Amino acid sequence: MLKVAEEPARVRPRRSRFLVVVAVLFAAGTAVRLGGLEFGPLLVPLVSFTPYFAVAALLTLAWALLMRSRAATAILLAVCVCLAWLVIPRAIPSSAPTEGRPLRLLTANLNGGRADAQTVVDLVRELDIDVFSVQELTWSARERLTAAGLKELLPYAVTQPMPRGPEGSGIYARHPLRERSGLFRRVGHHMPVAQVALPGGAPVEVVVVHPVAPVPWTVDEWEAGLSNLPPAPSDGPPRVLAGDFNATLDHVVFRRLLATGYTDAAAATGNGLKPTWPMRALPPLVAISHVLTDARGAAVSTQVHDIPGSDHRALSADLRVR
Repeated sequence: MLKVAEEPARVRPRRSRFLVVVAVLFAAGTAVRLGGLEFGPLLVPLVSFTPYFAVAALLTLAWALLMRSRAATAILLAVCVCLAWLVIPRAIPSSAPTEGRPLRLLTANLNGGRADAQTVVDLVRELDIDVFSVQELTWSARERLTAAGLKELLPYAVTQPMPRGPEGSGIYARHPLRERSGLFRRVGHHMPVAQVALPGGAPVEVVVVHPVAPVPWTVDEWEAGLSNLPPAPSDGPPRVLAGDFNATLDHVVFRRLLATGYTDAAAATGNGLKPTWPMRALPPLVAISHVLTDARGAAVSTQVHDIPGSDHRALSADLRVR
């Protein structure tokens, strides 16, 4: 009888110590995210999964409460509060704008030109798109988009396709375009810039964004690609950045870009947690495609769309530009 009674007394302290160690690890991970301390080929990809990290912390907090571990509970409670403060606002829409010229934009990564062109053109037609920002545009994909009827819907274009691979990009528009160069030093794939002659006021400047992915051997190049993107302007044409940023709202380099005066359209409309990549064997896990507006633009709504043949979801945004 004494042995049976003593076993839980020995096991419980061991489990409590283990829970405290786990709680400290969660606290360390939260500190990395809060402090923007991610670096290198391991932490940069891992910080993309902060929303899942928050759910795991909440489940671990429930475990700590069940085990009556006061130390672990206290640490995890602080962790969960911090992570909730970081993550939950992305699912809460702000007030929709009521003024400004409408600009309906679609951005899509074609997966090296493999995406189904007819689906893309059907989306442009159904959503009544004004501007289409396209990444991983190949010569053959451009021909297939034209054959599917894209030119009839969006007759103006600035394209920089490639024979194959992820480097090509382009802008298609309903209204006349004027290509612009020298706005920023491009690091990564092609990132064309064009001013769209949006009716009713000044033109709107659209930047196609597509830095390299932060795989182990390109993390520095990825960071440089995002760091070199143009900051939000306070005068001149209103600016929109749209594309595959290969970054989430949790990456410090992306947050620095937002801090210059941009707003993420998906987060502003309560869709900041909707993942856009990867569309492969598993369901999409992280949101790396974005539409950013400066202070003179705002989003009414955003949606994600599946495109056969692509490993990314497309993202559409109904904007208002003052």
